[in-house]
Amino acid sequence: MAETQTPGRNWAGNYTYRAEKLHRPTTIEQVQEIVAHATSVHVLGSRHSFNDIADASELLSLADLPADVVVDHAAHTVSLAGGITYGALSKTLNDEGVALHTLASLPHISVAGAVATATHGSGVTCGNLASAVAGLEIVTSSGEILKVSRGNPDFDGLVVGLGAIGAVTRITLDVQPAYEVKQQVFEGLSWKALYDHFDEITSCGYSVSIFTRWGETHEQVWVKSRMDMPNQIEDDLFGAVAATVERHPLIELDPTPCTPQLSRPGLWSDRLAHFRMGYTPSNGEEIQSEYLLPRRHAIAAIEAVRALAAQLRPILLVSEIRRVAADQLWMSTSYEQDSVCIHFTWKREPDAVQEMVAQIEAALSPFAARPHWGKVFHADAPAIAPLYTHYSDFVHLVERLDPRGAFRNAWLKAHVFGDA
Repeated sequence: MAETQTPGRNWAGNYTYRAEKLHRPTTIEQVQEIVAHATSVHVLGSRHSFNDIADASELLSLADLPADVVVDHAAHTVSLAGGITYGALSKTLNDEGVALHTLASLPHISVAGAVATATHGSGVTCGNLASAVAGLEIVTSSGEILKVSRGNPDFDGLVVGLGAIGAVTRITLDVQPAYEVKQQVFEGLSWKALYDHFDEITSCGYSVSIFTRWGETHEQVWVKSRMDMPNQIEDDLFGAVAATVERHPLIELDPTPCTPQLSRPGLWSDRLAHFRMGYTPSNGEEIQSEYLLPRRHAIAAIEAVRALAAQLRPILLVSEIRRVAADQLWMSTSYEQDSVCIHFTWKREPDAVQEMVAQIEAALSPFAARPHWGKVFHADAPAIAPLYTHYSDFVHLVERLDPRGAFRNAWLKAHVFGDA
């Protein structure tokens, strides 16, 4: 079992971990021993969070545990070690002829980390990544192994666990028969078209992403269409025209790192994400923020952000507007609401971003906007609590399963428990 004194920084380079130790166990027994003896511990995933949600005195990487990916065709599920990335998982799923219902923008992220933070893809009928979870294996702070499956009384509270419950060592996900997707980018969507046809645009494909810098028009609309479903558009999207070359969401960048476009069909795993494994996704050196709010507030919320365009554009790389379907997971940002997501990819200018995020949160406050757990935001526990119906139930669940507070780090105290 390896151990290092320098956990280093997150993927984007905007956060340096304060942990004194990073453990890399190779067996579940080692995970149990580390967790049971640690005063303050947290699981470090693929380092794609932009805040300190995954920090503590001691960090635990699950990347060296055996992946042990097992597809159960009869049950339509796959079970796997929590530390595996979606990119690595997809290879086995493709070999088995099955697929997941969605992917996030990049396949580089670990399954357990993405699930714990309610990370999502896009699509009016697609729930977030956590909505595919059918079972969990968790090492709690006592060192005991807790196994739960869909239907268990605590299940809906445990899935989006924010790392507060324990170390998720194994996950079972729903799968379906493999399918193909084609991807087309449309350019120059007007604001009027977006407002007049918002639902039609965001549902014109299986997955739809609107990329904008809040200027005169929206630079790009990425439409991912399943080949086993009716395709609704061809070369025109309410005045936006189909791109004739491949694009990067940051229009000035080389599109090579992006998944293939120009309506060329390919496996789900090669199209649903925006970026390909083996390449740096997005810009690399960046900061991200995101807010999810009820569909009924979409236009008003977008207008509220648009009113800040002059202030945010100097530090903005790009924004992305998406849809995510509702789920029943207590701490999911889409709990019981079909959501509109407004995402910001910022230049790595932390002070300016912090100031801008404060303005955005003030502008979005009338719309019950829930911040993405793994990205940069200001809202503290008193502000977040009213946004979640089962907030108090989740707090009590954490207290019951981690009574000594081994997984209760500074971030959780500030943004969830309110006892910082």
